[in-house]
Amino acid sequence: MYSRHYSKRTVDTYIYWIKMFIIYNNKKHPADMGDKEVELFLTYLANERKLAVKSQATALNAVVFLYRQYIKKPLGENLSFNRSKVSPKLPVVLTKDETIRLFQHLPPNLSLPIKLMYGSGLRVTEMLRLRVQDIDFDYYAVFVWQGKGNKNRKVTLAKELVPLIRNQIAIVDKYFEKDISNPSFSGVWLPNALAKKYPAASKQLGWQFLFPSSKLSVDPSSSLIRRHHLDETTIRRAIKRAAREAQIVTHHID
Repeated sequence: MYSRHYSKRTVDTYIYWIKMFIIYNNKKHPADMGDKEVELFLTYLANERKLAVKSQATALNAVVFLYRQYIKKPLGENLSFNRSKVSPKLPVVLTKDETIRLFQHLPPNLSLPIKLMYGSGLRVTEMLRLRVQDIDFDYYAVFVWQGKGNKNRKVTLAKELVPLIRNQIAIVDKYFEKDISNPSFSGVWLPNALAKKYPAASKQLGWQFLFPSSKLSVDPSSSLIRRHHLDETTIRRAIKRAAREAQIVTHHID
């Protein structure tokens, strides 16, 4: 999957569903199974696990990838299984009071990225993938590249966050200076096409993640030492913890 330039998130998701498929079939090797086992698995996800339509479709895509690209035994084109009819959850917008209370209970080091999500209407992954150069202070805008549906868009930047973001960029700059002096540092991760078109970009400040991890790590797709962005689970856990401490009804936060 990495050789085909799949994102880490897609790789993790596919591995999760492939593993579940194998466990569901009592750890029988996929090469010894086929359409019938896949159909029973997908039906199980719909009938017993009550998965939403999108989640069942993702599981199907993962197993199709397994058989087509790895087992080299493509599944039939007309699989017969019970399709999920569970509707996706409707998002619940926090009230103004709930939002204020939530912000008051956020940890200081994660307050800015979460406020930026709220103020600019960003998804978690969109916020995490922001680069320093994606902030336009002149027009109070944030550029989102390849967001949901691989679409690019420009959203509003709340003026109240400008001083905080400038300070955040100064923090990124300090990390960057330290990284550049490290001979093991291979630059920030860039999509394959951009990495080839701009080979020097990975070691330029503008391309560094706006919310970097505090530690260098090994890029699983290349085994190179890089500084990735904050982990998605860190943000989600912080929001849930803040919601609990602010005594916001749990069904608001998912």
